[in-house]
Amino acid sequence: MAELVKTHRQGAVMTLRLNLPDLRNPISDPAMVDAIIDAMTAADRDTSVRAVILTGEGAAFSSGGDLKRMAPGEGLRDANPVRTISNYRNGIQRLPLMFQKLEVPVIAAVNGPAIGAGCDLACMCDIRIASTAARFAESFVRVGLIPGDGGAWLLPRIIGFPRATDLALTGRTIDAATALDWQLVTRVTEPAALLAAAYEAAAEIAANPPHAVRLTKRLLREAQENSLSSVLNLSAALQASIHETRDHEEAVSAFLERRAPDFTGD
Repeated sequence: MAELVKTHRQGAVMTLRLNLPDLRNPISDPAMVDAIIDAMTAADRDTSVRAVILTGEGAAFSSGGDLKRMAPGEGLRDANPVRTISNYRNGIQRLPLMFQKLEVPVIAAVNGPAIGAGCDLACMCDIRIASTAARFAESFVRVGLIPGDGGAWLLPRIIGFPRATDLALTGRTIDAATALDWQLVTRVTEPAALLAAAYEAAAEIAANPPHAVRLTKRLLREAQENSLSSVLNLSAALQASIHETRDHEEAVSAFLERRAPDFTGD
C-alpha cells in the first residue's frame, strides 16, 4: 500500500505531502486521518522541526471527502445515525482538534483544488500559500451535507462571517486571486514556484528562536477564544519563562553585537 503521507526533511523544515493523487487526496477515511495525525504529531514532538509545509501530491491539494464511499456502511456513514456521529468524532473531527493543539507552525501549500474538507484542512493550517491552479470551495451543501469537520468554526475566523456564509450556503468555488483578495491565502504563485515560496516562508519562521515561535503560535490560538485579561495573564506567564532561555539572551547579544544569531532551542 502506498504511503498515505509522504515526508521530506530539509534542514529545520518538514514537508508533508498527501499521497492519494489518483483520488485527488481525500482525507475522510480513517487511515488518512491517522496518517496525517501521526505525521503532524511526530513533527510537533521533534523540537528540531521548526516549521511544517503541508501540500498534496498530483494536481489537487485535497478533494475532501471521498464521494464514492458515502453509501450506508461505507466511510463515515453508518446505517445507524448514532454510529455515524461516533465515526465523525473518532474520525475526521480529530483533525481540527489536533491542529488546534500543534505548536509547530504549519504552512499549507495549496497546489490545486481544496474542496469541502480539503478547504477546511487548509484552514486548519496557520498560513496558506496558493498556486494559481488552486481553487477553494466550502461545497458541502452541493452534495446535501454540512461542514462536518469544523469548517463552520474555521472559515469565518479567517475570512469573516459574511464571506464564509456566502461560500458555505452557495457551495461555489473561488479561484486563487479571489482567495488572496479575501485573505484566505497570503500569497499566490505560479505552480512551479509554490513549494519554493512555501519553503521560503517556512525558513523565515525557522530562523527565529524556536521556543518563541511555538509560544507565539500558542498565544495567538488562545487569543481567538479568550478575553483580553486572560490572554494578558497567559502572556505574562509565557514571557517570564522565555526570558530565561538561552535563545533570548543570544538574540539580544547578537543584536547589540551586530552579528547573526545562533539559535539552538535552549
